Amino acid sequence: MEGKKRARRIALAVLVVLALAAGVFALYRNGWFERIDSVEELRTLIDRAGAFAGIVFFLLQMLTVIIAPIPSNVTMMAGALALGFWQAMLLGIAAIWAGSMLMFLLARRLGHRAVQRWMDHGIMEKYLPVIEEKQDMFLFLTLLFPFFPDDMLCILAGLTSMPTARFAGIMLLARPWGLIFAALLGSGELSLPAWGWAVLVGVLAVIFVLAMKYSRQIEERLFALVSRLSARRRK
Repeated sequence: MEGKKRARRIALAVLVVLALAAGVFALYRNGWFERIDSVEELRTLIDRAGAFAGIVFFLLQMLTVIIAPIPSNVTMMAGALALGFWQAMLLGIAAIWAGSMLMFLLARRLGHRAVQRWMDHGIMEKYLPVIEEKQDMFLFLTLLFPFFPDDMLCILAGLTSMPTARFAGIMLLARPWGLIFAALLGSGELSLPAWGWAVLVGVLAVIFVLAMKYSRQIEERLFALVSRLSARRRK
């Protein structure tokens, strides 16, 4: 009986992977990967879908989790331009959440060995032990910072004993904020005077430079913070 269940799980995982591969191949043949960094090109692609524009945007946004090089903020801005703020925001967040859940569940079905074959061993060895200790705050905090491999963390979380409902909750709390900002920018709902944009760009530039320069130190402090919180909780 256990062997049949395992066979079904593997078959389901293989079907999901094949379906994703077919979708990626179709996008490649359509030349979509040549336009992934252009908001206007992506907006045109969504607009051309007509009545199915919402579905196309949802699928594109979901693929940003599954295919790492695709920038989710760019697709979110394009979706906001094509669909408006509210529709793009709701569909975009739902798509990112669904993609994260898919990768989490797929990793859980495939198991440690299968994931180990294609994931970077350095990332796996570095992050998996921490997530395995049920340090949910670490997962939450790392998803808020741009320099952490958040999609990979979703996969690694699937290899732990973390309950699915808890992971789903963390995704809902941590992942939407950057997407909401991108949707506001894309839809034009976020309007600032020229000096306001200059200040915002300056602040973001400083944060980006500091994040890139001190990412290791920030990461180490997050590790230390979570370790201290876990030690207190055990007491």
